[in-house]
Amino acid sequence: MSGKIRRGTAEAWLFALAFFCAILTFGAAPAQARYAHIVIDANSGKVLDSQNADQLKYPASLTKMMTMYMLFEGMKSGRINKDTRIPISSYAAARPPTKIGFKPGQTIRVEDAILAMVTKSANDVATASGEFLGGSEERFAQMMTAKARRLGMANTTFRNASGLPNMSQVTTARDMAILSIALRQHFPQEFSYFSRRSFVFRGQTINGHNRLLGRVEGVDGIKTGHTDRAGYNLVASATEGQMRLISAVMGGRTFKGRETESKKLLTWGFRFFETVSPLKAGKEFASEPAWFGDSDRASLGVDKDVYLTIPRGRMKDLKASYVLNSSELHAPLQKNQVVGSINFQLDGKTIEQRPLVVLQEIPEGNFFGKIIDYIKLMFHHWFG
Repeated sequence: MSGKIRRGTAEAWLFALAFFCAILTFGAAPAQARYAHIVIDANSGKVLDSQNADQLKYPASLTKMMTMYMLFEGMKSGRINKDTRIPISSYAAARPPTKIGFKPGQTIRVEDAILAMVTKSANDVATASGEFLGGSEERFAQMMTAKARRLGMANTTFRNASGLPNMSQVTTARDMAILSIALRQHFPQEFSYFSRRSFVFRGQTINGHNRLLGRVEGVDGIKTGHTDRAGYNLVASATEGQMRLISAVMGGRTFKGRETESKKLLTWGFRFFETVSPLKAGKEFASEPAWFGDSDRASLGVDKDVYLTIPRGRMKDLKASYVLNSSELHAPLQKNQVVGSINFQLDGKTIEQRPLVVLQEIPEGNFFGKIIDYIKLMFHHWFG
């Protein structure tokens, strides 16, 4: 009996050791059953609602959003163009569906590759694109992850270019929304590819999977994804007036369910909120005395248009005030130099802050002017 116990104990220890090694090899798997979503105003960055938005999820074909980001970046830099040919390796050709179906050695134009990923979510094309840009898919995945960090996607790790199952390839609803916003901001012209519902390749019409396009008013992109482990994922972009919302739904139970949830989030966001722009870049918001400079006053404002998301119909109640970082402004003052903050308030509560900057450069004044300012400032300190 003691021999059986020792054998059983040894087997248990071997099983535990194998399990521990598997964790080290593949990383801890994210929870799979729980649904996650987020809806963000893309202009203001305001999160309107979220649920499990930072819970690790499998991206599935949402991965291809980053693959296309890298292609767009290559086009913008001039390294490639839309007519550049991407070769299909035997490894890429062998990727499981969904796929276009290539033989090793064939090629595809960059623009057709983009449309194949947007509509068909073609795994063979995504893999070939990764190999083309990175030299190997493994190297390309490292590049994707590094890019994700630079974009602020703190919880995303890529292992391949397609989104085919890999236990270590994880992301979050928040990170996918961040990527969607970056795609629109950095590549506004190329973003229109995500609105395509179909394209013709080799004489065949290839239809897309994003059924919100053309069915839900205002929706103009962006990408779907699905694997058994990931569930049904959908990142959507929609516009109403100057308001642009991005929703990310991950871990949906059904194809139809992810569409219903996405439509619900977008409709709710547009119904109860609005985007307002109370300040424009370069427009004076306030002015303050400038001491020891060649100008008596400094014009102050913002260096970027300000977008705020507020409850619908509350624009008339929005108030703004500012606070300087120091009690006086002394030249030299550089253009766009931050000298304080602007506080936006509703019902007496600060809802947003933006940097207050100098709108026009103010160099130091001449010697005599500075002497006069010194005397004025002394009297100002003495007598208020």
